[in-house]
Amino acid sequence: MGSTATLCQNGRPRRWRGAGARASSGPVRQPCASCGTMQNSGFCGSWLTEGWTTTLNIYSQVGLVTLVGLIAKNGILIVEFANHQQALGLSKIEAVKAAAITRLRPILMTSFATVAGHFPLVLVTGPGAVARNSIGIVLVGGMAIGTIFTLFVVPALYVLIAQSHQHQQEQEGEAFADQTEVRSSREALALSR
Repeated sequence: MGSTATLCQNGRPRRWRGAGARASSGPVRQPCASCGTMQNSGFCGSWLTEGWTTTLNIYSQVGLVTLVGLIAKNGILIVEFANHQQALGLSKIEAVKAAAITRLRPILMTSFATVAGHFPLVLVTGPGAVARNSIGIVLVGGMAIGTIFTLFVVPALYVLIAQSHQHQQEQEGEAFADQTEVRSSREALALSR
């Protein structure tokens, strides 16, 4: 899998690699920033089942799986956008700030839609109400708490845990300059023959 160099908007070289190379060589610390909210929201979702009108049954467990998936998606939105901003040349703090501001609307839209869609399940009565209450309480309460964690904890964890990409960009810039010098010296040698 070869890599080709292209220039970013700021004139620095940027390397594009295949998806396999990116997945296998990526740091382990960055997923920890987005996973930090999943444990908290899962814990809060299961805590809501013990303290309220329901128990931790199969319906509330399905709600927990859904909750963790939605919260993970929200955290990944911020982390991936911050990584992209760092690749464009921003510092780690500027990148996570831009990511949090830019991704605020999609995260809030997802959260409000989930809470509004599942809130009637919390209020339902009649036959089968226990099952619907279980999944509704977990999703509504966990999504509300998980959204707060996503908006405040993920950027903080990203700043603390994630790798700064500026050092990598400087190394890639030096490698690109070395390649350019080698090419120009080869071309000069070929022209002199």
